[in-house]
Amino acid sequence: MNSKWVFFVLIIATMLVTLEAQTSVKPLVKTVKGKKVCDKGWECKGWSVYCCNETISDYLQTYQFENLFSKRNDPVAHAAGFWDYRSFITAAALYQPLGFGTSGGKHGGQKEVAAFLGHVGSKTSCGYGVATGGPLAWGLCYNKELSPDKFYCDDYYKLTYPCSPGAAYYGRGAIPIYWNYNYGKAGEALKVDLLNHPEYIEQNATLAFQAAIWKWMTPPEKHIPSAHDVFIGNWKPTKNDTLSKRVPGFGATINVLYGDQVCGQGSDNEAMNNIISHYLYYLDLLGVGREEAGPNEILSCAEQAAFKPSGSPSSTST
Repeated sequence: MNSKWVFFVLIIATMLVTLEAQTSVKPLVKTVKGKKVCDKGWECKGWSVYCCNETISDYLQTYQFENLFSKRNDPVAHAAGFWDYRSFITAAALYQPLGFGTSGGKHGGQKEVAAFLGHVGSKTSCGYGVATGGPLAWGLCYNKELSPDKFYCDDYYKLTYPCSPGAAYYGRGAIPIYWNYNYGKAGEALKVDLLNHPEYIEQNATLAFQAAIWKWMTPPEKHIPSAHDVFIGNWKPTKNDTLSKRVPGFGATINVLYGDQVCGQGSDNEAMNNIISHYLYYLDLLGVGREEAGPNEILSCAEQAAFKPSGSPSSTST
């Protein structure tokens, strides 16, 4: 399908969600190979065990999204008017049949959504210590890097993900994507030509959320788990992981996404603590409570060795 047509379909799909979101859909149910699977319509489609659980719109309403990102449309916000609830729900629908926000029942789903959005809020915030509403209220202030100093074109990938003439692969999206190879991989997964049109992410909020959820759900390399899997407990640490102090939980999601840019640097790392603070803040606002985040060794990656040390072209790059 032509990428521009896919881009147009995303816009129409986002508009249609307005008509259906907020209404709980009774799932269709059948048994496949002894397992109960469900199809819940637009939000969780495709006969999945996860669609038998509550979907994100069942426990995350518009007013809660507004509370989480209460300053995103402030006149001083750099992406005012761009991000909204229906774009997030539309984007999430692509991955809910795979377990995003639908693993482990309502409580587990709320925790995962808070964890994912904790990363989003931290990476798109323009909040600071004395900002109105507090520094944690300013998530989704940005949708792109404002003053990129390079094009982020890595010629190591010139055969697989060649840079498009004039295209710049600076940070864009809810969990910003950088570099031509990451745009190429995301575009393949989402069936949108992001390699030739990286600007699409900053033009469509649904696509910007989809790219971030793709990053959350996808292992960065074959031997590294996804942030989703380390958070919900699908990943089982090896002996080497244990020796490296890597354990399932929120801290490991930071490790998967950012590696030794953030992790293994002790408890005073500002970037790590900012991500954690957003996660705890969102747990409170969603009514789950920060006490459900677990002990510090699960919450933090302060002592964890990176899944893959930085320094090679295939390292976990944002």
